[in-house]
Amino acid sequence: MLALVLTLWVTWTVRRSFPSLDGEVRLPGLGAEVTVHRDRWGVPHIYAGSGEDLMRAQGYVHAQDRFWEMDLRRHITAGRLSELFGETTLETDKVVRTMGWRRVAEQEIALLAPDTRRYLEAYAEGVNAWLRQHPETSTQSLEYAVLGFQRSGYKPEPWTPADSVAWLKAMAWDLRSNMEDELGRALAATKVPAERVAQLYPDYDHSRWPSIVTGGEVTDGEFRPAGEAARARVLSSALQDVLGGVERAVAAMPTMMGNGAPGIGSNSWVVAGSRTTTGRPLLANDPHLAPGMPSIWYQAGLHCTRVSASCPFDVTGFTFSGLPGVVIGHNGRIAWGFTNLGPDVTDLYLEKVNGAAYEYKGEQVPLQTRVEEIKVAGASEPVRLTVRSTRHGPLISDVLDDAKTAGRGMAVALRWVALEPRPTADAIAAMNTAQNWEQFRAAAAKFDVPAQNLVYADVDGNIGYQAPGRIPVRSKGDGTWPVPGWTGEYEWEGYIPFDELPTVYNPRSGYIVTANNSAIGPQYQHLLTKDWSYGYRAQRIDELLRSAARVDVAAMGRIQMDNRNGFAPVLVPHLLRVGGPDVSMLRGWDYQQGRDSAPAAYFNAIWRHLLLRAFNDELPTGARPDGNDRWFEAVRALLERPDDPWWDDVRTGSAKETRDDILRRAVADAHAELTERLGSDAGEWKWGDLHTLELTNSTFGTSGIAPIEWLFNRGPLNVSGGASIVNATGWNAQEGYEVTWVPSMRMVVDLADMDRSRWINLTGASGHAFHDNYSDQSELWATGGTIPMRSRPESVRRAAEHTLTLTP
Repeated sequence: MLALVLTLWVTWTVRRSFPSLDGEVRLPGLGAEVTVHRDRWGVPHIYAGSGEDLMRAQGYVHAQDRFWEMDLRRHITAGRLSELFGETTLETDKVVRTMGWRRVAEQEIALLAPDTRRYLEAYAEGVNAWLRQHPETSTQSLEYAVLGFQRSGYKPEPWTPADSVAWLKAMAWDLRSNMEDELGRALAATKVPAERVAQLYPDYDHSRWPSIVTGGEVTDGEFRPAGEAARARVLSSALQDVLGGVERAVAAMPTMMGNGAPGIGSNSWVVAGSRTTTGRPLLANDPHLAPGMPSIWYQAGLHCTRVSASCPFDVTGFTFSGLPGVVIGHNGRIAWGFTNLGPDVTDLYLEKVNGAAYEYKGEQVPLQTRVEEIKVAGASEPVRLTVRSTRHGPLISDVLDDAKTAGRGMAVALRWVALEPRPTADAIAAMNTAQNWEQFRAAAAKFDVPAQNLVYADVDGNIGYQAPGRIPVRSKGDGTWPVPGWTGEYEWEGYIPFDELPTVYNPRSGYIVTANNSAIGPQYQHLLTKDWSYGYRAQRIDELLRSAARVDVAAMGRIQMDNRNGFAPVLVPHLLRVGGPDVSMLRGWDYQQGRDSAPAAYFNAIWRHLLLRAFNDELPTGARPDGNDRWFEAVRALLERPDDPWWDDVRTGSAKETRDDILRRAVADAHAELTERLGSDAGEWKWGDLHTLELTNSTFGTSGIAPIEWLFNRGPLNVSGGASIVNATGWNAQEGYEVTWVPSMRMVVDLADMDRSRWINLTGASGHAFHDNYSDQSELWATGGTIPMRSRPESVRRAAEHTLTLTP
């Protein structure tokens, strides 16, 4: 009986929040009617007569499908999750309040261009119109009904422009570059000498790995494309506590915010018409982000019924719910894609703190302080958090320790470009309406943070690449280690001028590949970063493009799903040499990691156990290997040094293990694990049975209550690919084989005929559990399938299964 009651309640509650997709709905503030067509996948194409009406309608449509997600995101970026979920999210709120994301976003509103502010305000009006029409949270989303069990009476506040802009801070955090590497080096150096730490962070080898821009330098203040000593000792172990505080602060952020690891990244590439079957460019993009339910992306088309100065939009692509405009996609003239440039835009400063002051150039300077009040559901009083900052930024080492470390004489401050107000939101509308390379570059110049690799193509046959972003110039140091803040030697002197950032237009090669690899070679005068993702993905994409005479949309999609492990050819010969049970299955393996592959399952299990055996005995938690391409490079070098100290297991006392000892033990460990998990017949092992993706709701999906998790989660999906592979389904060797990072969407744009373009989302358009479009793209995504990316009015109308008219 209880199951029947629960089923009836869920059915009634779920359907109450499903949006109206047909008929007429009033949207106050519109200047004229707006039409919304949706195809079978629930993807909306919005047609309006003015830019403000278009954004007003986009706000309404986003709210229809994704309001809970929008509300959750603004609580994250404002450090207000505890108002919803109580003490369980208090640590996250403390970290976000310490960095002050919402405060910075509010300051940025005043810096934006008038058009951008009007679009943000119109978007907010659309969201709030939907809220007024749905005053009961039970009609907004199923999550609110579940929330009501633990917190009754919650009512969402009206949407504001700052709610939209603040999400850019969250994306900047997700793509924050090398902060984890900087922290990892320092943590490792509290245990082993820095020269051994350096072995774990190999330099980018430009002779082996490709750069995005193959040549060029800064001349007369413009980039023109071409025709710190190692520490000799262990850092003080006393620093481990304060550095551990930073590690705990990073770990307190929600999993949907990612982990900032540079070895995972994203792919994008663009091919000129000289190398395509149509004679026009093709552009591919698949950003790699943390998975979630629903996906972070929302597909949409924004179309002015007549493109003009007052209504300049005719754009189709991927949007963020909560933010007006299209982030990645195409308009009628150009297409563009993003990958993370990954410049070093964060620095950790070690600060000497004495009570309410800190040392700077021999003087005691008062700490800047402010008090944040965090409301906590179920608590009678708010939690008061005192945020302390130096000239370099907020102290993040003590945020979860009630500032106790600051009283012990040492703390860590974070300097990060995203904490400096900038009008980045201006770039979105400018990019959406750009008509040529010059206008696209002008839009890119506004894109301060997160700095991205921007690839470009247009219907006239041109292709290009531009690196934008606000990237610091340091007076000393290279950003790879935390630096002393008290000396004044390691300040930021300014930022690299946009005109001096790497760019290329119509290169001779006929294609441009970006995969978070080095943007430019060592001849470049400025320091972008020392912590590039290594070139495994970029080199493989380059190889596949070079080997094809001409490519089409289908070929671009096949490249996106390439599963070849670029490190396996290095390690497999050593495994065959030392031998072990069933290792012979690796002989003749093509190194492709399909989900049905037995060799891929065995190889990855051996790789995981090799890392655990070789490094976990000496490295602290925050510095242990996750298995990405940095570890490919570190182990590559160690394989040539069979007696290197890293091979020795310090836990075995006087015994001195060598390379082959660890390889044999890793093989034995892996075989035992897979036999237990997958059975004794090694030929029946499947990589996809280990490498699974659970599509987990960002809030109630990890509640620990099975019936609630069943409501919101989907999966698991058995997937192919792996870490630092083109089909980059990342996983963490410390945790297991489960997928932690994914191609969050895939897109291929055909500049010869935009309607031949293809795309796919990780989940679906809807954020409403049990809606037909909640997870209808997931299986296609897992197998490399795509759906039509329509944009012409006639094709959109033909494919429409629902039409909604919004009236003034």
